[in-house]
Amino acid sequence: MPAGDPAPGDPAPGDPAPGDSAPGESMADELAIEQLPAAVRHHCRFPARMAQAAAPGAGLPGAFLSLACLTYEDNGPDQWRQAGELLRENPGLTRASACAAAAAADTAALAAILAADPAAASREDGPYRWEPLAYLAYARHDPGIPEASVLAAAAMLLAAGADPNAGYLWHGLPTPFTVLTGALGHGEGGPELMPAHPHALTLARLLLEAGADPNDSQALYNRMFEPGTEHLELLLEYGLGTGDGGPWRRRLGSLLGTPADEVRGQLGWAIAHGMADRVRLLAQHGADITTPGDDGVTPAQYAAVTGHPDLVSYLVSRGAAAPDLAPADAFAAAALAGDAEQTAAVEAAHPGIATAARAARPSLIVWAAAHGRPGAVEILAAAGWDVNVMGRTDVPSDMPWQTALHAAAQAGAPRTAQALLDLGADPAARDHRFGGTPLGWARYFGQREVAALLEPLTPEPVTPEPPPPAAG
Repeated sequence: MPAGDPAPGDPAPGDPAPGDSAPGESMADELAIEQLPAAVRHHCRFPARMAQAAAPGAGLPGAFLSLACLTYEDNGPDQWRQAGELLRENPGLTRASACAAAAAADTAALAAILAADPAAASREDGPYRWEPLAYLAYARHDPGIPEASVLAAAAMLLAAGADPNAGYLWHGLPTPFTVLTGALGHGEGGPELMPAHPHALTLARLLLEAGADPNDSQALYNRMFEPGTEHLELLLEYGLGTGDGGPWRRRLGSLLGTPADEVRGQLGWAIAHGMADRVRLLAQHGADITTPGDDGVTPAQYAAVTGHPDLVSYLVSRGAAAPDLAPADAFAAAALAGDAEQTAAVEAAHPGIATAARAARPSLIVWAAAHGRPGAVEILAAAGWDVNVMGRTDVPSDMPWQTALHAAAQAGAPRTAQALLDLGADPAARDHRFGGTPLGWARYFGQREVAALLEPLTPEPVTPEPPPPAAG
């Protein structure tokens, strides 16, 4: 039951911003759009590019909107602060634009605009050609924006005909960024760079009450990286995992997963990353914990081979069959659990199985380090795993992204980092995507204890290091 690669939607952290002239970007966009049904292609949006093109004639409302919103491109805290300053200096800018009034939750200005022009509630406008409700949901310019004003503005728009399922296709990718996506926020960049709306849950509840479909693939994806279950509790209350997938699935068909697929994907991610409270919540709400995935792996087996024996026990207690593991998988599961006695027993029963397990999962030591398991790292190194091999840490994959020492630096695991150094890990190794050292990663992620460990061991670069990824 693989958690799967991250779904399309968020830009890969560290990649050139889609508004930049990245080689091949326009061609990639065109290819993505060509895969879409013709009837939905008009929903495609390219936020950075669109804001740049609109800038010359945007006026104050357009300038405010281009700065104020979470776009999953080049807008961030600095731009949001600038938007807040622009609004404070020019409070009248909301009177000329339903989109600006919605984003600012200026109910008086919005009421006046809608009284004169009710169709403005659902008219696509502004730099991103979004509906006003989307600007409201994606606005991040004021962390202290009054909740009552936000909810009143949203209710006003909905009463005037705004679509609670409004959204757009980011660069033509088939996972819609809906108003619910905007309210719940987050993403690969983490909650500081991609925060939820200041009143995320109450705004999301209002949208769901108005008919927003809870099977929101992009919202689920964006929120899966960080711990917590509040968003899932809310979505489950309104039918996550049931229904037909709503208007976007009717438009996009098999390009979007079914509601059951969405829940299964969330379960797989939670299992792989040891999010026990999330696994329990999903199981208690009827998630399928017994059926094997397309690869034949059951949730309990997946918990075992990703190193979570506690979740194996829980799933079995809920009726899942105890995992029947092949010898190589049994060795890997015991090693990830830090169980030296059991790994020795598997090796004794199947001589040479460590070699087979290493051939099947050569970067297993990276996964162990990402989960802060010095005992597992030591067992794997003793069994012949290369401590400088590269792999992924967002999903258990041998794709060569970063070393185990990078993973320990990101996770803030000094004991694991020290164990790796003692075993011969190279502190000067650079990851394959961003060219950063483990020290660069520790500094970027604010892991001071690991940074202090690595500083005397790492030659300082002549030029600044590029940042490592924000997540994964």
